[in-house]
Amino acid sequence: MKIRSHEDLDVFQLAFEAAMEIFEISKNFPKEEKFSLTDQIRRSSRSVCSNISEGFRKRKYPKSFVAKLIDSEGEAAETMTWLKFAYSCEYISIEVSNRISEKYHNILGKLVNMGRNPQQWQY
Repeated sequence: MKIRSHEDLDVFQLAFEAAMEIFEISKNFPKEEKFSLTDQIRRSSRSVCSNISEGFRKRKYPKSFVAKLIDSEGEAAETMTWLKFAYSCEYISIEVSNRISEKYHNILGKLVNMGRNPQQWQY
C-alpha cells in the first residue's frame, strides 16, 4: 500500500486509537483532576498523533522528521506516566492500564524504527 498521508501510517492509526481510548476512560476521572491528570493525559496522548502528522510533512528534511518523531516518543512516554498515575490513584484498573501501556510500547517501537531509517520515508 502506498502511503500518501500521515493517516495511512500504522503508527498514526494506533496512536489515534489509543488517544481516543484515553479520552473515553478519562471521562470517568474525578472532577478535581480536570485541570491536572485529565487535561495532561489527553494533551500528551493527542500530541503523539500531532507530532507524527507534523513530522510526516517534514520528511523531506531528515533531521526535522526525526526531531518530530523524537517529540512523539517523548509524548508517548509522558502518556504512559499519566497512565501510571491514573492506575495508582485507582481511577483505572490494572487491565486497562496494561492494555493501553502495551499500545504505547508498540507505538514507541514503531517510532524508533522510523527514526532509524528516515531516508525510507523521504520523497
